[in-house]
Amino acid sequence: MFNIGDLIIYSGHGICRVDEICDKTYTGITRTYYVLHPIENNHDLTINTPVDNDKTLILKLINKEEAEKILESFHSAGINWIEKLHLRGQVYSDIVKSGNRMDIAKVANTLLRKKAEIEMAGRKFYEQDSRILNPIINILFKELAIALNSSPEAIMEKVKSISNGTA
Repeated sequence: MFNIGDLIIYSGHGICRVDEICDKTYTGITRTYYVLHPIENNHDLTINTPVDNDKTLILKLINKEEAEKILESFHSAGINWIEKLHLRGQVYSDIVKSGNRMDIAKVANTLLRKKAEIEMAGRKFYEQDSRILNPIINILFKELAIALNSSPEAIMEKVKSISNGTA
């Protein structure tokens, strides 16, 4: 169970702060709920989710050591590139949905390297691949930044320098 003030990953909404834990009654059933606010939108959105919710992925943020290992993983080649667009989308999306940050980083690594390769050839990166990569950058890189007391932009620059072999 999380505590008030904890930062968590709430699938679909990214990094959220637990602002309240309270009992709520809906349709005659009382359950304990987390009241969450995404850190990005100045608390405009309020999310109420049951503490015992097993349908939505809710994860604790990674610590500094985990973040350093994940960042180091960008020195490797990532995961295998799947040529078939539909299959690639399904496999990579399933990895992202798993919540395993190391595996998600490997998907990001592969997509970032492929994007650079495609753009160097003067072609456009596939929209489907962008729809997988962009949320990873927005959520995982922000999580890495929090764990490493950095900024998402600095994390992106570090990842790019690793990918280019300059780090």
